[in-house]
Amino acid sequence: MKKIFLLIVLSISLIVAGLYFLRLSDHRSDRAAMARLISTQPVYPARFNQSMVSDLPAPARRYFQYTIQPGTPLYTVAKISMAGRFGHGTKAEPDYMNMRAEQILALPTGFIWKMYAEKDLMHLSGSDSESWTRFWLMGLIPVARLGGSSDHSHSAFGRYAAEAVFWTPAALLPGPGVQWVSVNENTARVVISHKGLSQRVDVTVAADGRPTKVSFLRWSNANPDKVHRLQPFGGYLSEYRDFSGFRLPTHVEAGNFFDTENYFPFFIVNVMDIDFPTP
Repeated sequence: MKKIFLLIVLSISLIVAGLYFLRLSDHRSDRAAMARLISTQPVYPARFNQSMVSDLPAPARRYFQYTIQPGTPLYTVAKISMAGRFGHGTKAEPDYMNMRAEQILALPTGFIWKMYAEKDLMHLSGSDSESWTRFWLMGLIPVARLGGSSDHSHSAFGRYAAEAVFWTPAALLPGPGVQWVSVNENTARVVISHKGLSQRVDVTVAADGRPTKVSFLRWSNANPDKVHRLQPFGGYLSEYRDFSGFRLPTHVEAGNFFDTENYFPFFIVNVMDIDFPTP
Protein backbone atom coordinates (compact mmCIF):
# COMPACT_ATOMS: atom_id res chain seq x y z
CA MET A 1 0.00 0.00 0.00
CA LYS A 2 2.86 2.33 0.81
CA LYS A 3 4.34 1.83 -2.67
CA ILE A 4 0.96 2.49 -4.29
CA PHE A 5 0.56 5.65 -2.24
CA LEU A 6 4.03 6.85 -3.24
CA LEU A 7 3.30 6.10 -6.90
CA ILE A 8 0.08 8.12 -6.69
CA VAL A 9 1.89 11.04 -5.04
CA LEU A 10 4.67 10.87 -7.63
CA SER A 11 2.18 10.75 -10.51
CA ILE A 12 0.26 13.75 -9.17
CA SER A 13 3.52 15.65 -8.64
CA LEU A 14 4.63 14.96 -12.20
CA ILE A 15 1.26 16.09 -13.58
CA VAL A 16 1.34 19.31 -11.52
CA ALA A 17 4.95 19.98 -12.55
CA GLY A 18 4.08 19.38 -16.21
CA LEU A 19 1.15 21.79 -16.07
CA TYR A 20 3.32 24.38 -14.30
CA PHE A 21 5.98 24.26 -17.00
CA LEU A 22 3.32 24.33 -19.71
CA ARG A 23 1.91 27.50 -18.15
CA LEU A 24 5.39 29.04 -18.05
CA SER A 25 5.82 28.11 -21.71
CA ASP A 26 2.57 29.89 -22.54
CA HIS A 27 3.76 33.05 -20.79
CA ARG A 28 7.05 32.93 -22.72
CA SER A 29 5.14 32.50 -25.99
CA ASP A 30 2.94 35.47 -25.12
CA ARG A 31 5.95 37.70 -24.44
CA ALA A 32 7.69 36.58 -27.62
CA ALA A 33 4.55 37.23 -29.68
CA MET A 34 4.20 40.72 -28.22
CA ALA A 35 7.81 41.56 -29.01
CA ARG A 36 7.45 40.19 -32.56
CA LEU A 37 4.36 42.29 -33.23
CA ILE A 38 5.89 45.44 -31.76
CA SER A 39 8.91 44.93 -34.04
CA THR A 40 6.61 45.57 -37.04
CA GLN A 41 5.93 49.14 -35.90
CA PRO A 42 7.20 51.73 -38.40
CA VAL A 43 10.24 53.43 -36.88
CA TYR A 44 9.96 56.59 -38.99
CA PRO A 45 6.31 56.67 -40.06
CA ALA A 46 4.82 59.12 -42.50
CA ARG A 47 2.51 61.75 -41.08
CA PHE A 48 -1.16 62.03 -41.87
CA ASN A 49 -2.48 64.57 -44.30
CA GLN A 50 -5.96 64.66 -45.78
CA SER A 51 -4.73 64.17 -49.33
CA MET A 52 -4.07 60.54 -48.37
CA VAL A 53 -7.82 59.91 -48.22
CA SER A 54 -9.12 62.43 -50.76
CA ASP A 55 -10.12 59.71 -53.25
CA LEU A 56 -11.99 57.55 -50.75
CA PRO A 57 -15.80 57.27 -50.47
CA ALA A 58 -17.26 60.06 -48.34
CA PRO A 59 -17.93 58.01 -45.16
CA ALA A 60 -14.41 56.51 -45.27
CA ARG A 61 -12.92 59.97 -45.78
CA ARG A 62 -14.88 61.29 -42.78
CA TYR A 63 -13.76 58.30 -40.72
CA PHE A 64 -10.07 59.07 -41.25
CA GLN A 65 -10.50 62.82 -40.82
CA TYR A 66 -12.15 62.18 -37.45
CA THR A 67 -9.82 59.46 -36.14
CA ILE A 68 -6.43 60.87 -37.27
CA GLN A 69 -5.40 64.47 -36.74
CA PRO A 70 -3.29 66.14 -39.46
CA GLY A 71 0.43 65.66 -38.86
CA THR A 72 -0.01 62.55 -36.68
CA PRO A 73 2.74 59.90 -37.11
CA LEU A 74 1.05 56.92 -38.75
CA TYR A 75 1.80 54.23 -36.22
CA THR A 76 0.08 50.95 -37.09
CA VAL A 77 0.83 48.90 -33.95
CA ALA A 78 -1.03 49.70 -30.73
CA LYS A 79 -0.87 48.47 -27.15
CA ILE A 80 -4.31 48.60 -25.55
CA SER A 81 -5.07 48.21 -21.83
CA MET A 82 -8.70 47.43 -21.06
CA ALA A 83 -11.12 46.21 -18.41
CA GLY A 84 -14.74 45.18 -18.49
CA ARG A 85 -16.86 42.06 -18.76
CA PHE A 86 -16.37 38.86 -20.71
CA GLY A 87 -19.37 36.57 -21.18
CA HIS A 88 -18.75 32.89 -21.72
CA GLY A 89 -22.40 31.85 -21.57
CA THR A 90 -25.40 32.49 -23.81
CA LYS A 91 -27.72 35.39 -24.53
CA ALA A 92 -30.21 33.99 -21.99
CA GLU A 93 -27.46 33.40 -19.41
CA PRO A 94 -24.39 35.51 -20.30
CA ASP A 95 -22.41 34.42 -17.23
CA TYR A 96 -20.29 37.56 -17.32
CA MET A 97 -16.91 37.59 -15.62
CA ASN A 98 -15.02 40.73 -14.62
CA MET A 99 -12.08 40.99 -16.96
CA ARG A 100 -8.90 42.94 -17.53
CA ALA A 101 -6.61 42.51 -20.52
CA GLU A 102 -3.69 43.83 -22.48
CA GLN A 103 -3.52 43.60 -26.24
CA ILE A 104 -0.97 44.20 -28.97
CA LEU A 105 -2.74 44.88 -32.27
CA ALA A 106 -0.65 44.85 -35.45
CA LEU A 107 -2.68 44.56 -38.63
CA PRO A 108 -1.96 42.82 -40.97
CA THR A 109 0.59 40.69 -39.08
CA GLY A 110 -1.49 39.63 -36.10
CA PHE A 111 -2.51 40.35 -32.52
CA ILE A 112 -2.25 38.95 -29.03
CA TRP A 113 -4.84 39.50 -26.29
CA LYS A 114 -3.71 38.46 -22.81
CA MET A 115 -6.52 38.42 -20.26
CA TYR A 116 -7.53 37.59 -16.71
CA ALA A 117 -11.20 37.19 -15.74
CA GLU A 118 -12.86 36.29 -12.47
CA LYS A 119 -16.24 35.66 -10.93
CA ASP A 120 -16.64 34.80 -7.26
CA LEU A 121 -13.95 32.19 -6.55
CA MET A 122 -13.42 31.18 -10.17
CA HIS A 123 -10.88 32.77 -12.46
CA LEU A 124 -9.95 32.28 -16.08
CA SER A 125 -6.75 33.45 -17.72
CA GLY A 126 -4.81 33.00 -20.92
CA SER A 127 -4.32 34.51 -24.33
CA ASP A 128 -5.80 34.67 -27.80
CA SER A 129 -3.84 35.36 -30.99
CA GLU A 130 -3.82 34.74 -34.71
CA SER A 131 -1.97 31.48 -33.96
CA TRP A 132 -3.62 30.11 -30.83
CA THR A 133 -6.33 30.28 -28.17
CA ARG A 134 -5.09 29.14 -24.73
CA PHE A 135 -7.16 29.53 -21.58
CA TRP A 136 -6.57 28.19 -18.08
CA LEU A 137 -9.01 27.68 -15.23
CA MET A 138 -7.66 28.75 -11.83
CA GLY A 139 -4.24 29.04 -13.45
CA LEU A 140 -3.86 25.27 -13.22
CA ILE A 141 -6.24 23.50 -15.58
CA PRO A 142 -6.01 24.02 -19.37
CA VAL A 143 -9.59 24.39 -20.62
CA ALA A 144 -8.86 25.49 -24.20
CA ARG A 145 -5.85 24.86 -26.43
CA LEU A 146 -6.80 25.67 -29.99
CA GLY A 147 -5.02 26.92 -33.09
CA GLY A 148 -2.88 25.84 -35.98
CA SER A 149 -5.82 25.38 -38.33
CA SER A 150 -7.18 27.34 -41.30
CA ASP A 151 -10.47 27.79 -39.40
CA HIS A 152 -8.65 29.42 -36.50
CA SER A 153 -6.59 31.70 -38.77
CA HIS A 154 -9.68 32.77 -40.73
CA SER A 155 -11.67 33.52 -37.58
CA ALA A 156 -8.80 35.38 -35.90
CA PHE A 157 -8.19 37.49 -39.00
CA GLY A 158 -11.79 38.69 -38.83
CA ARG A 159 -11.30 39.73 -35.22
CA TYR A 160 -8.16 41.76 -35.59
CA ALA A 161 -9.19 43.28 -38.91
CA ALA A 162 -12.31 44.66 -37.23
CA GLU A 163 -10.41 45.80 -34.14
CA ALA A 164 -8.04 47.75 -36.37
CA VAL A 165 -11.06 49.90 -37.23
CA PHE A 166 -11.41 50.58 -33.49
CA TRP A 167 -7.84 51.24 -32.47
CA THR A 168 -5.34 51.42 -35.37
CA PRO A 169 -6.89 53.46 -38.19
CA ALA A 170 -3.46 54.17 -39.70
CA ALA A 171 -3.24 50.46 -40.59
CA LEU A 172 -6.34 50.91 -42.77
CA LEU A 173 -5.17 53.74 -44.97
CA PRO A 174 -5.51 52.81 -48.65
CA GLY A 175 -2.61 50.83 -50.03
CA PRO A 176 -1.54 47.26 -50.80
CA GLY A 177 -4.01 44.87 -49.20
CA VAL A 178 -6.47 47.61 -48.19
CA GLN A 179 -9.34 48.82 -50.35
CA TRP A 180 -12.35 50.99 -49.47
CA VAL A 181 -15.73 50.98 -51.21
CA SER A 182 -18.97 52.82 -50.53
CA VAL A 183 -22.01 51.06 -49.04
CA ASN A 184 -24.25 54.10 -48.47
CA GLU A 185 -23.91 57.72 -47.41
CA ASN A 186 -22.94 56.79 -43.84
CA THR A 187 -21.26 53.40 -44.28
CA ALA A 188 -18.06 52.36 -46.01
CA ARG A 189 -16.58 48.90 -46.43
CA VAL A 190 -12.91 48.16 -46.02
CA VAL A 191 -11.57 45.01 -47.68
CA ILE A 192 -8.36 43.72 -46.09
CA SER A 193 -6.23 41.02 -47.71
CA HIS A 194 -3.12 39.33 -46.32
CA LYS A 195 -1.40 36.04 -47.15
CA GLY A 196 -4.44 34.39 -48.67
CA LEU A 197 -6.90 35.73 -46.10
CA SER A 198 -9.51 38.35 -46.88
CA GLN A 199 -11.99 40.16 -44.65
CA ARG A 200 -14.65 42.77 -45.40
CA VAL A 201 -15.67 45.11 -42.55
CA ASP A 202 -18.47 47.68 -42.71
CA VAL A 203 -17.91 50.92 -40.79
CA THR A 204 -20.88 53.19 -40.03
CA VAL A 205 -19.99 56.77 -39.17
CA ALA A 206 -21.81 59.77 -37.74
CA ALA A 207 -22.04 63.10 -39.56
CA ASP A 208 -18.72 64.19 -38.02
CA GLY A 209 -17.00 60.96 -39.09
CA ARG A 210 -17.04 59.32 -35.67
CA PRO A 211 -17.39 55.55 -36.19
CA THR A 212 -20.38 54.29 -34.23
CA LYS A 213 -20.82 50.73 -35.48
CA VAL A 214 -18.65 48.03 -37.02
CA SER A 215 -20.14 44.89 -38.58
CA PHE A 216 -18.93 41.99 -40.69
CA LEU A 217 -19.40 38.33 -41.46
CA ARG A 218 -16.98 36.36 -39.31
CA TRP A 219 -15.85 32.79 -39.83
CA SER A 220 -16.89 31.23 -36.53
CA ASN A 221 -18.20 28.10 -34.80
CA ALA A 222 -19.89 30.11 -32.03
CA ASN A 223 -23.29 28.68 -32.90
CA PRO A 224 -25.51 25.86 -31.62
CA ASP A 225 -24.15 23.46 -34.25
CA LYS A 226 -20.50 24.22 -33.36
CA VAL A 227 -19.74 24.33 -37.08
CA HIS A 228 -17.49 26.95 -38.68
CA ARG A 229 -19.40 29.20 -41.05
CA LEU A 230 -19.84 32.87 -41.86
CA GLN A 231 -22.15 34.61 -39.41
CA PRO A 232 -22.83 38.21 -38.32
CA PHE A 233 -20.46 39.76 -35.83
CA GLY A 234 -20.05 43.37 -34.77
CA GLY A 235 -20.18 46.00 -32.12
CA TYR A 236 -20.87 49.55 -31.02
CA LEU A 237 -18.17 52.15 -30.36
CA SER A 238 -18.37 55.20 -28.08
CA GLU A 239 -16.58 57.46 -25.57
CA TYR A 240 -13.78 58.78 -27.76
CA ARG A 241 -10.49 60.11 -26.42
CA ASP A 242 -7.29 61.42 -27.97
CA PHE A 243 -4.18 59.22 -27.96
CA SER A 244 -1.04 60.62 -29.59
CA GLY A 245 -3.00 62.30 -32.36
CA PHE A 246 -5.53 59.49 -32.83
CA ARG A 247 -9.15 59.88 -31.69
CA LEU A 248 -10.24 56.40 -30.62
CA PRO A 249 -13.16 54.71 -28.84
CA THR A 250 -12.73 53.74 -25.19
CA HIS A 251 -16.00 51.84 -24.85
CA VAL A 252 -16.76 48.81 -27.02
CA GLU A 253 -19.63 46.33 -26.90
CA ALA A 254 -19.38 43.47 -29.40
CA GLY A 255 -20.57 39.97 -30.01
CA ASN A 256 -21.99 37.26 -32.22
CA PHE A 257 -25.13 37.49 -34.41
CA PHE A 258 -24.84 41.26 -34.56
CA ASP A 259 -27.92 43.14 -35.80
CA THR A 260 -30.13 40.08 -35.25
CA GLU A 261 -32.47 39.05 -32.45
CA ASN A 262 -29.80 36.61 -31.28
CA TYR A 263 -27.14 39.29 -30.72
CA PHE A 264 -25.14 38.58 -27.57
CA PRO A 265 -22.52 41.20 -26.55
CA PHE A 266 -20.05 38.93 -24.77
CA PHE A 267 -17.23 41.50 -25.03
CA ILE A 268 -17.90 44.74 -23.11
CA VAL A 269 -14.81 46.79 -22.33
CA ASN A 270 -13.57 50.20 -21.29
CA VAL A 271 -10.11 51.19 -22.47
CA MET A 272 -7.79 52.68 -19.88
CA ASP A 273 -4.87 53.48 -22.19
CA ILE A 274 -3.62 53.13 -25.75
CA ASP A 275 -0.05 53.73 -26.79
CA PHE A 276 2.05 53.01 -29.84
CA PRO A 277 5.24 51.21 -28.78
CA THR A 278 8.36 51.31 -30.92
CA PRO A 279 10.84 48.44 -31.29
